[in-house]
Amino acid sequence: MEAREAFNVKKMIVIGSGILGASTAYQLAKLGAEVTVVDCGGPGQATDAAAGIICPWISQRRNKAWYSLAKSGAHYYKSFINEHEAEGAYDTGYARVGALRLHREREKLVALEKLAVDRRQEAPEMGEIRLLEPDEVKRLFPPLDEGFYALYVSGAARVDGRALRESLLRAAVRHGATIVRGEASLLHDGNTVNGVRVGTEEINADAVAVCAGAWARQLFTPLGLDFQVTYQKAQIVHLSLPDVATEHWPVVMPPGDQYILAFDDSRIVIGATHENDPQGYDTRVTAGGLQEVINKALSVAPGLADGSFLEARVGFRPFTPGFLPVVGTVPEWKGIYAANGLGASGLTMGPYIGAQLAQLMLGRETEIQLENYRLHLALSPEFSDNL
Repeated sequence: MEAREAFNVKKMIVIGSGILGASTAYQLAKLGAEVTVVDCGGPGQATDAAAGIICPWISQRRNKAWYSLAKSGAHYYKSFINEHEAEGAYDTGYARVGALRLHREREKLVALEKLAVDRRQEAPEMGEIRLLEPDEVKRLFPPLDEGFYALYVSGAARVDGRALRESLLRAAVRHGATIVRGEASLLHDGNTVNGVRVGTEEINADAVAVCAGAWARQLFTPLGLDFQVTYQKAQIVHLSLPDVATEHWPVVMPPGDQYILAFDDSRIVIGATHENDPQGYDTRVTAGGLQEVINKALSVAPGLADGSFLEARVGFRPFTPGFLPVVGTVPEWKGIYAANGLGASGLTMGPYIGAQLAQLMLGRETEIQLENYRLHLALSPEFSDNL
């Protein structure tokens, strides 16, 4: 646990309006701060492209610090969505529809079922956990191929990243936040950050939160800091199954790193590519990317072959060293905070980390063990060795 002595922070700036920045801004505004959100609004934001799966409990990643954040993020959703909707929010893009982890071999799912049952002791929101036979799997998600067994987790959910982000920004504005479009650069006096410059305008603040995802590195460079965030390009395809009621279909998690999500209005989202080392911020939808995503989806769910192509989206997933998110204060600097590196788990963790970052900026106690996610982990070795 960490609590910092408040220094009467009132004016806050959040750079970036993805799920993390939008959540941070919403929480700060709700808690009474004067908030300005700065975002260039360009293409490639991970949140704008993403469809999220809230089901970290059956992940087989071994990093305990990562799982702790993901589990807390999933747990947070129920109270977060309830409070948000109680304030009049609509179209949050969130629905608790359950998830199917697929496999051709039933035995492969038995060990995963045991892991899930063990983890449910600390995460009762997982709900019902069952191994399903192929006929029931296909009944729950009709486009699937024959012969798939599945581990079913009833408490899993899906999220439309764009819808939730927009809902949070609307709520932040209702609480008095201002949104400024443009590219920000940090203003500082010595080792104290005291605002941002957007075009020719200078905006002063008591504290600035950098939640800029794949674009964060260049913000820190003028401070003499090498913030080590890399990014992975994802291409995601949206299909339509006309006249089919898809809104209650569960999330589908095939073997490997693909997914199939069903939303309202007969929309199916399939993804995604995992393109390492893209050339700059290349937001093009490519023939190879479309082929990869569609072919993999049809190999699992051939019933999607008759779906209409609606659109393809591109986003950049940000990663910090060790694929572990970082959050907190910037070492040896005052007035600046940051969070980054949520990767493919942005929609699972983003609302929770945003809430924790807001608490930290206001000098309040946080729930998470911040020492496990300190920002020095993402700073250059030359810098962090001197801490």
